[in-house]
Amino acid sequence: MAFLLTLGSSTFSYAQKINVKRVDPPSWWTGMHDHNLQLLVYGPRISETHPVIDYPGVQLEQTIHVKSPDYLFLDLIISPGAKPGTMAIHFKKGKKDIVKYAYTLNKREKGPKLHQGFDNSDVIYLLMPDRFANGDTTNDNMPGMLEKADRSNPNGRHGGDIKGIEEHLDYLKDLGITTIWSTPLMEDNMPAYSYHGYAQTDYYKVDPRFGTNRNYRNMVREAHKKGLKVIQDMVFNHCGTNYFWKNDLPTPDWYNPWPKFTRSNYHGGVVSDPHASKYDYHHMVAGWFDSSMADLDQDNPLVANYLIQNSIWWIEYAGLDGIRQDTYPYPYKDFMAKWMQRILLEYPHFNVVGETWFSYPATVAYWLENDRNKDGYHSHLTNVFDFPLMMAINKAFNEKPGWDTGLARLYEVISQDFVYSDPMKLGIFAGNHDSNRIFSSLHEDLKAWKMAMAFLMTTRGIPEIYYGDEIVMTGEKSKGDGNLRKDFPGGWPGDKLDAFTQQGRTPEQNEAFNYMHRLLNWRKTNKAVQFGTLTHYIVENGVYVYFRSYKGQKVMVLLNNNEKPVTVDLSRFAEDLNGFTKGRNVIKGNTIVLGKEMELPGKSAEILELE
Repeated sequence: MAFLLTLGSSTFSYAQKINVKRVDPPSWWTGMHDHNLQLLVYGPRISETHPVIDYPGVQLEQTIHVKSPDYLFLDLIISPGAKPGTMAIHFKKGKKDIVKYAYTLNKREKGPKLHQGFDNSDVIYLLMPDRFANGDTTNDNMPGMLEKADRSNPNGRHGGDIKGIEEHLDYLKDLGITTIWSTPLMEDNMPAYSYHGYAQTDYYKVDPRFGTNRNYRNMVREAHKKGLKVIQDMVFNHCGTNYFWKNDLPTPDWYNPWPKFTRSNYHGGVVSDPHASKYDYHHMVAGWFDSSMADLDQDNPLVANYLIQNSIWWIEYAGLDGIRQDTYPYPYKDFMAKWMQRILLEYPHFNVVGETWFSYPATVAYWLENDRNKDGYHSHLTNVFDFPLMMAINKAFNEKPGWDTGLARLYEVISQDFVYSDPMKLGIFAGNHDSNRIFSSLHEDLKAWKMAMAFLMTTRGIPEIYYGDEIVMTGEKSKGDGNLRKDFPGGWPGDKLDAFTQQGRTPEQNEAFNYMHRLLNWRKTNKAVQFGTLTHYIVENGVYVYFRSYKGQKVMVLLNNNEKPVTVDLSRFAEDLNGFTKGRNVIKGNTIVLGKEMELPGKSAEILELE
């Protein structure tokens, strides 16, 4: 793989006419809080020219030459008084114009449904567009795209797209979710495994097999009209090795260089480890994630600016409400902090949730913005995913009660919330596109699944479900990623079953869907489970009890992990039950009188709105 790690030759460009092939970002906006803009200009021999800009309110501060003759970097200052319009960039030799490039400065859109951010009132729905729904079969195979559609291949492209998402926005709204997180939609023009989108080959272009940039922006707008938010999945650690610059890197350190292919050690904990060796740290952040995923060197300020501006471009262009950042600890952490500061400068109410895949709360907490890190590191990151709790959920409902098994696992993880600056900002989930589906983890036990979903929607944090969880889809990591990422039944023309409809679901799927529908739509209305303080009680006899309290509202949750019914002495919870005499069962709708005892059915979750 050494050829992937070295700067490609640019000598071929001397036989070509000086030209501009692309400028990134492809457009920008006036009225940004940060007045600086750095343009990457790419084209054969473009460095032989000197650019000139004559546009009111725009100053070309400096032109940066790099090793490759086919790039220039232009540092612009766009004053607050600059007006939207088309700005001519003249690339000259002497006084002669060689190339004239029209660059657009747009007017920023404003409105209450743009850049909303997300919070604890939201429930996030993670979907993989290639596997969710195929709304436009004509784009399954597109000119110039290396991988063709093959639905029979679990690791191939199946044809799902943006139109498929848009056509099912009403389904998602009815289910009760409030926010859509799609795995990456940007171009991934790699010869295999391109469906997942994590080896992107153009940061500024939606993959044509998903649709167009305009299709994406329109889908976001349609989601906003229906009261749904949209989170975009971004990847700063790496890009696909088939990126346009693959044989002509702007600088030798555009990628982290190695004498031969070297993987990351994947031990993200070394970044926060006070005793970590420099060797381990370097192999973690500079090692490549995969041979097809080139590791970007964010210590290079040109790379850093390129990535920062790309994220701002998409937020502004599409009207995004949040970002999910892939492999968060893998890029250089000081760059990530700088990126977050830039995001929050432009969008103070915006949210970014980082993928922080660690087993221990303390390691996850390092990445959530706080002032407790002993090394003084401030991430400025607004949200992180609670992987320790995900791991506990996948074990807790399978195990028999014990001192540290069964539901005690949930209690123990949450009891460590003191390490977080704000545990309410944790994204909580039972599974995602990289782990066992929760229904499979629970051995396809519907009662256990209901308990897990009840817990997920009533404990602290911002819940997320994985597409198909609501119809108890199955998938096991040991059988390959394709097994975790099956097509949603009914998303393709000609599917025998359509699980987007009641008629197309099995009785078990309808039972699961109806449970989630009731639970999610109730959660939308209850401030206690959204924002309330959490008080929980040590797990006894396989029963976990906790309360959520908010401005006089109170919700009581009782989880019985025993196969048989259990009678619970309610006097133990007197400090929370004080003044409350009745409880309305959220799922069943009936009201019960709270006496001295309460009988819980086996393998059940009781959610009570106290009165």
